[in-house]
Amino acid sequence: MRLEKSWRWFGEKDPVSLQGIRQMGVTGVVTSLYHVPAGAAWDANEINDLKNRIASHGLKWNVVESLPVEEGIKTHSKEYDRLIENYIGSLKALSENGIYTICYNFMPVLDWARTDLSYRLPNGGTSMKFDYAVFAAFDLFILQRPNAEKDYDQKTLLSAEEVIQKLSKKQQNELAFNIIVATQSFIHGSVSDPNNFCGQFLQLLERYSDINEDQLRLNLKCFLDDILPYAEKYGVKMAIHPDDPPFSLLGLPRIASTSDDFEWIFEANKSNSNGLTLCSGSLSVGDEDVCEIASRFSEKIYFAHLRNNEVAGYRVFYESGHLEGRVDMIKLLRILLDEQARRSQVGVDYAIPVRPDHGIAILQDEILGHNPGYPLYGRFRGLMELSGAERAILELKV
Repeated sequence: MRLEKSWRWFGEKDPVSLQGIRQMGVTGVVTSLYHVPAGAAWDANEINDLKNRIASHGLKWNVVESLPVEEGIKTHSKEYDRLIENYIGSLKALSENGIYTICYNFMPVLDWARTDLSYRLPNGGTSMKFDYAVFAAFDLFILQRPNAEKDYDQKTLLSAEEVIQKLSKKQQNELAFNIIVATQSFIHGSVSDPNNFCGQFLQLLERYSDINEDQLRLNLKCFLDDILPYAEKYGVKMAIHPDDPPFSLLGLPRIASTSDDFEWIFEANKSNSNGLTLCSGSLSVGDEDVCEIASRFSEKIYFAHLRNNEVAGYRVFYESGHLEGRVDMIKLLRILLDEQARRSQVGVDYAIPVRPDHGIAILQDEILGHNPGYPLYGRFRGLMELSGAERAILELKV
């Protein structure tokens, strides 16, 4: 019983077409209404049009990634009630079109962060890298976030000074653009002003000045308590994505980074609709073992992102493909396959959608162009590696 192979697609502007996706041997398309601003309600007719377009290529829209949680929900602003009403309306519209799995995150301001989008690997391919000292240099000297120095230890402060001294003005501008805009704009990014993205970004950060980890947790619980009764009613599974990376950045709280965090989330609301997107990449650079997390919360895994990392220093990591790296991918695949088999035996909806997450840009990827982290050939290589590993587990019992 194979996992449900899926591919993330960014709409008609994606250099990878639906026709091309069908040729890869996947059955599911992971996508979103990317043009709809975060916080706005999704229209059922528009969902139906996109679903039918996908179906015309012999594919199924199986996961929404993502139905974004607007910052006003995360901060529980005065717009909260309106935003929740819109969110529930979107859940209803999706369920009416037979789309029942939704990946979302509760990361403040930044969905994810990397400091190098074209890190050259020994084989000549490129992937993405995160370097904490470089990020600190951006925070302290380029963004100039007020009181940022309080969030770093002395060693990191010194390293950040060394970094900034080596960066030209052009390189500084590129670093800021990559962190704030390039990695965010194609996934419902919050910053829209190309001429003042640093200023707009600082304004967003200011909204969290009085929100610590405890308060953000309370805001998440309020969100879950308000939407999950409707998710249950509509048959929708909500799958929270782990923080990426799983440690605090910009002084912002992180509440989906560790096994204890997930335990809290699932205890805070025990609805069966309250689940997890297992992202092996995000979790692999923390202090815990990804396979242990997957085993502990296997019943809550409703979607999975599969990729790998190598750690090269204190909060320094680079994406290393899919099979090679910190994650024992064979062991992780066994856990997912065993859980899927268990679900089938007890008569519940057993399919676990998985997709190759990110990838090493190889061959013609740099010429074709792609969103950061989402090359065609690099992801296709990962898909084939994962499919081969899965087949070996199921048929050869490795």
